[in-house]
Amino acid sequence: MKNRIFMMVLAGLFFVTASPQEYKSFHDFQVTDIDGNVFDLGSLVGKKVLVVNTASKCGFTPQYADLEKLYKEYGNRNFVVVGFPANDFLGQEPGTDEEIKAFCQLNYGVTFPMMSKISVRGKDIHPLYEWLTSKELNGVMDSEVSWNFQKYMIDEAGNLIGMVPPRKNPNSDEILDWLNN
Repeated sequence: MKNRIFMMVLAGLFFVTASPQEYKSFHDFQVTDIDGNVFDLGSLVGKKVLVVNTASKCGFTPQYADLEKLYKEYGNRNFVVVGFPANDFLGQEPGTDEEIKAFCQLNYGVTFPMMSKISVRGKDIHPLYEWLTSKELNGVMDSEVSWNFQKYMIDEAGNLIGMVPPRKNPNSDEILDWLNN
């Protein structure tokens, strides 16, 4: 009987002292920018961040113009768009980083930070997108990147706030309400 009580007390202590899973922040990641340089997402502490997987040959590609407009309009209010080219949907981003950069600048005047091409789903998913899409890691929600131009909202402290699907434009009420609060 004493052994049983001792084991129950010991088990209770384990559950009391076991800490909940520590969630990594968006700011803990380092990625590679489109020019091949290390980009520390920790440099974005204090800014709202809209993370978008992009593609140059997609029906949603014109969203680059809306993303750039949003970046120019709200950039002085501690906001940044970060683009991640990805070739995960019907080969709609086949170019090299250099070709993607030239396309974005020439056709849409993109000035917001663009990163090196990555995978946003599947076996070779980039660790940042693994974090963005897994509640176990981000502490907020599970999601699946359904197509190009899916948007993830990150707050100033590096926490995931929500996701806006590809069909919704960057100037959707959901994103504008988030930016204005």
